[in-house]
Amino acid sequence: MLGTRGEAEDAVQETWLRLSRSDTSAVENLGGWLTTVIARVCLDMLRSRKSRREEPLDKPLASGDDGRSPEAEALLADSVGGALLVVLETLPPAERVAFVLHDLFDLPFEEIAPIVDRSPEAARQLASRARRRVRGGDAAPTTDVARLRAVVSAFFTASRTGDFDALLAVLAPDVVLRADPVAVRTAAATKWAGEHGLASEKRGAAAVAETFKGRPAGAMPALIDGAPGAVWAVHGKPRAAFLFTIEEDKIVALELVMEPERLGELHVEMEEATSTSTQSRSSRRGT
Repeated sequence: MLGTRGEAEDAVQETWLRLSRSDTSAVENLGGWLTTVIARVCLDMLRSRKSRREEPLDKPLASGDDGRSPEAEALLADSVGGALLVVLETLPPAERVAFVLHDLFDLPFEEIAPIVDRSPEAARQLASRARRRVRGGDAAPTTDVARLRAVVSAFFTASRTGDFDALLAVLAPDVVLRADPVAVRTAAATKWAGEHGLASEKRGAAAVAETFKGRPAGAMPALIDGAPGAVWAVHGKPRAAFLFTIEEDKIVALELVMEPERLGELHVEMEEATSTSTQSRSSRRGT
């Protein structure tokens, strides 16, 4: 997760201290509890970095033939591990944690979600973006981005015009809408979502379509962490973000984010702006 033995030892020590200070008598799964704690410790350490600490390999990965000796195979395995760390260092902290926990340690997204403070669908999207970068693509292929952007555009066009049937056409039957507490409170104060307000979670295409029908007029298209989405912005600064999970050209999950801390972790490129607007922690500059 961290890439250096020293930081790994620090993370283990911090987790041990938290364990010693906690009453775990009611914890049914101590292994799961420790996994959650140490993953969050690692996430905090990654976010607090001011500069990269892993260095590229001094020697390039040597090509060999099928008759490598066991020693050569061991060296190759070490080099591949080092190369992976170099790629992981380019990932935003939440992507890195989601990818490592799922792809390397086989944790389900339902367990990863609270660690990275995301929904399971959003955690899945984090790991998917990281996986693409690890495999050699810094972002989704252009054709994928264009297709996903078309789905998001169709959603907002239908929303603004109040076309309920068109909204249903781009929503999966079991679509899930999640809103953070700030979004719920803001909607209640402004009556943005109508008399029934905005719930922290809604399920089903009809319920989600009814929530957005005729409403998000001020949303601007944006790339959010490399994926098509939208934002509400004031003087070029995002105040709300719409995060989409899309499968087979259908929106299966939609997340409305307004909490300032969470917004600060997102890399936002507003497509209608003349320049890129990036909201990020100072520790994430350059990622």
